[in-house]
Amino acid sequence: MPVTIKDIAKQVNVSHSTVSRALRGSPLIAKSTAKRIRQTAAEIGYLPSVPARSLKTKRSQALGVIVSNIDDPYFSEILQGIEDVAQGSGYSLFMAASRRDPGREQAIVQVMREHRVDGVIICSTSFSPEQSQQFHKYSIPIVVINNQAAEDYRYSIYHDDVDGSSQVTRHLIELGHQKIAYLGNSLSGRTTMDRLTGFQKEINAAGLSIPAAYIHQVPGGGPEEGLIGLDHFLDLSERPTALVCFNDMMAIGILKGLQQAGIQVPQEWSVTGFDNIIFSAYTNPPLTTFDQPKHFIGAEAARLMLNLLNSPSDDSETGQPGVRTIRGKLLVRKSTTPPEQY
Repeated sequence: MPVTIKDIAKQVNVSHSTVSRALRGSPLIAKSTAKRIRQTAAEIGYLPSVPARSLKTKRSQALGVIVSNIDDPYFSEILQGIEDVAQGSGYSLFMAASRRDPGREQAIVQVMREHRVDGVIICSTSFSPEQSQQFHKYSIPIVVINNQAAEDYRYSIYHDDVDGSSQVTRHLIELGHQKIAYLGNSLSGRTTMDRLTGFQKEINAAGLSIPAAYIHQVPGGGPEEGLIGLDHFLDLSERPTALVCFNDMMAIGILKGLQQAGIQVPQEWSVTGFDNIIFSAYTNPPLTTFDQPKHFIGAEAARLMLNLLNSPSDDSETGQPGVRTIRGKLLVRKSTTPPEQY
């Protein structure tokens, strides 16, 4: 037989309503009594009934989380941040990967509605407005992270990619590089455009003139796309001495391709990434990158969502801003150095 609240009440010699309030964290119960109740509950193996609690609160205690790709290490750290905050507040996560597929997006919305998630955090860089409207239609709040249409959402967490890319490019210019190229991900919309904007801002500020071919986009942001992009730069009659990559995954592909081509990093080419995924410190050489505080971004998104669920009123009443911009920091490692002097 499962352990019930009445069993705990009998053990502690209090009413079952006192046990219920204590387990909910009610301030009406003395701290010493609440501590004794929680200890007894743990000792005798009490597990709260989620369906019963949902009937009382009209909530599922579950948050939907939508990512672009589940195998991208960038998202794993964001998810950890979301989970740490959500779990601490008694919420579980219901996760799905959209893979930028409209059919999958529609199915995800349907399943999350069926599971009656209390709110949805969208980590996918793109998610169709039509499907987002379905959540709004059923009064399911949404918080987006680094979404290319963040301005269309009332609540969003956004990393300042213009600033990040500016810092990366400025680092290369300060090392003495003048032939600097940018490799972007054409599928990433606003994110790659912001990073390109930061790149161009510093190039212009330094008075540098680079060929149009030094800016190249490929459809994707993985190591394979990095290798494909590298072929473009290797075919140029005047090759760059430094390459700013859209993200670390592409930079990892670049490092492998340069090694295969017999080009030394950083002696002949300096290479930078973006995001500071866990693998970037273990490449050969370790990758200079921009540390986007992914765990913190995920945690902030979860806190914003919980604030919405607990105080679903106007921002002016809750004091919670709808849009939060976060900045990271440059991490200089061994993949960048001053260019060779000829």
